[in-house]
Amino acid sequence: MGFTHTVEFTLPSLIKASIEKQTIITLSSPDKELLGQFAADVRSIRPPEPYKGKGIKYSGEKILRKEGKTGKK
Repeated sequence: MGFTHTVEFTLPSLIKASIEKQTIITLSSPDKELLGQFAADVRSIRPPEPYKGKGIKYSGEKILRKEGKTGKK
């Protein structure tokens, strides 16, 4: 995540998580509302930033990138 401390979440009993790769986590649940809320809570730790696109993203999500400042010449 890029923090100096660990960030822990307790997984609700209805949600199953599987780690596919080091950077891909798949969540599944029969309760869509609970799944969406939990995914939003996890994403709120480090939302995607618009300049480099770093952060937690949903699969298939497009991040609108901004152009950085240009140097003074």
